[in-house]
Amino acid sequence: MQDKIDLRVVRVSIEVNGKLRTYEDLAITATGMKFANANQNECEIKIANLNKETRDFILTETSPFNKNRTPKIVTLEAGRVSYETTRIFAGNVVSATPSQPPDITVTLKCLTGNFQKGNLISRSQAGNSQLRQVSEQTAKDLGLALDYQAKDKTVSNYAYSGAALQQVNKIGELGAVNAYVDDGVLVVKDFNVPLSNRLRKLSLETGMIGIPEITEQGIKVKFGLDNFTVLGGALEVKSVIYPSANGTYVIYKLGFEISNRDQPFCWIAEAKRI
Repeated sequence: MQDKIDLRVVRVSIEVNGKLRTYEDLAITATGMKFANANQNECEIKIANLNKETRDFILTETSPFNKNRTPKIVTLEAGRVSYETTRIFAGNVVSATPSQPPDITVTLKCLTGNFQKGNLISRSQAGNSQLRQVSEQTAKDLGLALDYQAKDKTVSNYAYSGAALQQVNKIGELGAVNAYVDDGVLVVKDFNVPLSNRLRKLSLETGMIGIPEITEQGIKVKFGLDNFTVLGGALEVKSVIYPSANGTYVIYKLGFEISNRDQPFCWIAEAKRI
């Protein structure tokens, strides 16, 4: 008896003015890149076969000419029927464009925390404060949860004035930490140290596609999409064809290629050797 096919699940949710609309049973493709630093994560989502009412809603609400300046939030989730979906990307829509007819596809270009670039703030803490305390304030300013996994340190006379999102860069400049926003969470961890309990064992048998590619920083490797791999997590690579690449790495850049009706469905990780 033939094994049952483990179908893909790709879900896009768009929130405007507190109204959430979710799209799943349509042709959806997405590509993007996430960074373990202050760079904004990027994502491009294409949705085909939307009805005219829904298409007009998306194109109108995300238009730069729309006077509604509230954030247009997009969330991309993916997985398979056999296991829970995982959040691949969360951010703000910065543009939406339709393709030429007859087959109209709406393309969303999105960035993490883009709305917070226009939110100007001023923060200061007299005397000595702890890095965790600064991180907690930054997460609160950005409306994010905090995952703090760094050794705490004392910060003297902390002061910041400017765009709220740039506080992430300010934390990174305090030294020996990676500070970045990943899908609704501000992550602060020790530099080149992986997140705890996030070790992905990668080989041909566990989903590695092709062989690892050696880079200046470490390796670049492609593997099947799963609901465990995260930016900042660890990869334990075992390649039969390229054994010199074997070892344990920490992911500092995580790309993705996703489609529910086409071939791509994978992570593309760039990682440094620990």
